[in-house]
Amino acid sequence: MALPRLGISLQPRWPLDDGAGALRAARHAEELGFDHVAVGNRVLDSGFGLDTDPLVLLAAVAGATTRLRLVTSVLVAPYYPAVVLANQAATLDVVSGGRLVLGVGTGWNPDEFAAVGVPVRERGARTDDHLAAARALWTRRPADFDGPFTTLRAANLGVPPVTAGGPPVWVGGHSDAALRRVLRYGDGWYGTGVDAAEVTDVRRRLRDLAGTDDADRLTLASVVFLTPPGVPAVVPPPGRPLGGEAPTAAGVADDLGRLAEAGLTVCTLWLPVAAGHLEEAMEWVAAEVVPRLT
Repeated sequence: MALPRLGISLQPRWPLDDGAGALRAARHAEELGFDHVAVGNRVLDSGFGLDTDPLVLLAAVAGATTRLRLVTSVLVAPYYPAVVLANQAATLDVVSGGRLVLGVGTGWNPDEFAAVGVPVRERGARTDDHLAAARALWTRRPADFDGPFTTLRAANLGVPPVTAGGPPVWVGGHSDAALRRVLRYGDGWYGTGVDAAEVTDVRRRLRDLAGTDDADRLTLASVVFLTPPGVPAVVPPPGRPLGGEAPTAAGVADDLGRLAEAGLTVCTLWLPVAAGHLEEAMEWVAAEVVPRLT
């Protein structure tokens, strides 16, 4: 069966303390051969323990690793002014040597929108505006742009990205509006907790909305849930875990194979375990699951 590129979410139940544990886990993920690490975006306490700014934490990960891709999973675009977001992403693209993947979404938490002073009803329009403005700044020097929330006149970013056209953008969401956003602004789609049937459906909907073969250029990626056997979970996974409620290496590999056959090429493993067990969980995946994928 096909081998999807596997990454590790650094999100669940992580007491950040001085950050050394998160960086150690990222280095170990690289040593084990994982494709990427991913960091979510919350600005208020979520109860999960790792509520950092993803661009800041991933900048530290960039300095602690050499090969690992760095994925925001997902960054809430409306929380950031468009020019600030474009410049921060370009900067991380530069300092990481082109390893950033900018996973973005519109967000949902009304408390966080109130805290950052952005009307929640504007989240979709602001996301479109910010992605279009960022693309203009990443591809043109100088850039002019007129959007509902951003206006640029002969503007140049402080640092241009090293990746031509800017870092890859994976757009999250399952709605038709989200899929249209993928086609307009994205290099890929980023789902959550999908099964093979859902991946097949998303591919069909993207092709129908595109009306051309343009959808076939997109990377299809998703967060998937996994609690390795023998590793205690500290929170229930927010969806069906790979391999079911009593996973085995063979069952997890079968699920990943079905996802790959449906068209998913990248999986971010969300492991609902305590920080102290994350390296053990990663080692089980690398030793028991990956050899079953060809």
